[in-house]
Amino acid sequence: MSWSIAQVARMSGVTARTLRHYDDVGLLKPDHVGANGYRYYEEAQLLRLQQILVLRELGLGLPDIAAAIDSEPDTLAALRRQYARLLVERDRLSRVAETVRRTIAELEGRPQMSVQINRPENLFEGFDNSQYDDEARERWPEEFERSQAVYATMTEADIERWQRDTTAAMIRMAEFMAAGTPVDDPAVLDETHKHYQGLCVFWTPNRNAYRCLGKMYVDDERFKANYEKIAEGLAEYQATAMAAYADARLTD
Repeated sequence: MSWSIAQVARMSGVTARTLRHYDDVGLLKPDHVGANGYRYYEEAQLLRLQQILVLRELGLGLPDIAAAIDSEPDTLAALRRQYARLLVERDRLSRVAETVRRTIAELEGRPQMSVQINRPENLFEGFDNSQYDDEARERWPEEFERSQAVYATMTEADIERWQRDTTAAMIRMAEFMAAGTPVDDPAVLDETHKHYQGLCVFWTPNRNAYRCLGKMYVDDERFKANYEKIAEGLAEYQATAMAAYADARLTD
């Protein structure tokens, strides 16, 4: 069965002018041209048009669309690959929409965002780590000795840089919290991964240990106070993000 260019335009929502342009640039040739000069399309061309529209929705330009389609002669395989890409894009847009929805809900419930993010130049300047030594030695003896050995090799400049980086990371997490970003969002998980990697310089917590550390950020008023200096509620957000990261990316 063949469809005229006018019929294809009506069923696809693509204008006849665009279909003629696709023909001119070699992206979508009709099956044949009738004696009346009209272009006619069959099923193969309609399937190719569907692929063109899918890839256009994914943001590809016409040359890239042509290369993508022509590189995969198997139409079914191409559609499966494009379907997978659409699912990824759907999930990404769903996360963006959820973030916007949460922000709207917060703004509708109050005149302005209540999260006030403080930006201290260095939250830990002059901070005395030794106040935690006895407790850490008792709870994690092996990890404590390892961290002490690493810490002993650090210069004052190394320590100051580490402290500033830690403060900057806490501010970035506060910005995610203020935006209403879910803790299982890939961006938050990636930021939490940086936190985990920072810990691994000193010791390598498994899933349970990392979750427990996050819980300590909330339960221990000394730790919680540092997070609250950045933004109210940040300790809880950080702990929840650490739990989500542990579940998603760590093992026991």
